[in-house]
Amino acid sequence: MKKLLRSGFAIAVATLTLVSCSSSDDNNDGGTTTKPNEIKGTVKKGEKRTLDGTKTYNLTGKLVVEDGGILTIPAGTTIIGTGGTSAYIAVAQGGQIFVEGTKDKPVVMTAAEKKRGSWGGLVICGKAPINKAESATAEVSDLTYGGKVTNDNSGSIKYLRIEYSGANYNSEKEFNGLSLFGVGSGTTIQYVQAHEGSDDGFEWFGGTVSAQYLVSTNNDDDQFDWTEGWNGQENKFWFSKQSGTADKGVEADNNSKNRSADPYSNPTITGITLLPAVDGKGTAMKLREGTKGKLTDVVIGSYAVGFDVEHDETIDNVKNGSLILSNVKLINVGKATTGKNTKGEAVDVSKVYTAGEAKGAGNGVNAPEWTKGWTVGL
Repeated sequence: MKKLLRSGFAIAVATLTLVSCSSSDDNNDGGTTTKPNEIKGTVKKGEKRTLDGTKTYNLTGKLVVEDGGILTIPAGTTIIGTGGTSAYIAVAQGGQIFVEGTKDKPVVMTAAEKKRGSWGGLVICGKAPINKAESATAEVSDLTYGGKVTNDNSGSIKYLRIEYSGANYNSEKEFNGLSLFGVGSGTTIQYVQAHEGSDDGFEWFGGTVSAQYLVSTNNDDDQFDWTEGWNGQENKFWFSKQSGTADKGVEADNNSKNRSADPYSNPTITGITLLPAVDGKGTAMKLREGTKGKLTDVVIGSYAVGFDVEHDETIDNVKNGSLILSNVKLINVGKATTGKNTKGEAVDVSKVYTAGEAKGAGNGVNAPEWTKGWTVGL
């Protein structure tokens, strides 16, 4: 883990705000406008902004859905980001986003230049618990996240493809494809692909949200990453395929400054397939910093190492069964497990998994049927 609308037909320039409550994208409030189909600014409290699914939009700056605002993106909408770290979409605490893609007409967030790191990405900040503090400031977007609302609802995302995101401020602070900061279990996330990003594909910073039918392909850092007490309990069917520069399939932490911090990172995930960039290279899963978790039906492709476990607290979780991967199928993996304690001494962590005849995300090492029609790069 790296440490991290305004339409040409409707807007008020003074506040760079998407205006008109309960409006569609074609309304004109009489204010000065930007270029046609250019979007940025804010969706303010009480505003309901709906884009036009037949249009392609240019995201030229940050678009923030504020507390009480609602942004709806219909099936078939394409949003093209330009401007590196200045162009991203963020949902603040109390705001909601509804991405209403379909298998035949996914919503696509991409870049003008088909190059990793060309724009920010999608950031959602909720009110669910984290273990960094009661609340904190997101490393990108500078929005507040965290709280006590476990079932907080930031909206619904279905059939979304995020491409060429991950613009970086510096080597320690950059966007992912989809960043979930303290997002609650009332939020729906299904059928999302993060493709060709310069950092992680998906990252959870605490929260209780679950996600189903995820695809992470050719992202430069980890494909899936969690930290700060994430404990979504209804995750299933994750498929990843790395690129030549990618790091790990999964990087899992509890809290790097306090490995016993509560709530623990302790997700339940069923049906995972992880494929390496190059056969015989890399690590499928790095499990460290005190994470817990129950993962089952896991297929690991030809990595050098299947599961790398670090730190005393994480090893204790292996021993007491609170970190376990069951029904695991390793295919031409060089070494199933490696482990070392906090002092850096080698430790036997072979009990972290049990073998089985898993199908992973649905089709072993092959792309599952549910990925067809809306994904790219498989």
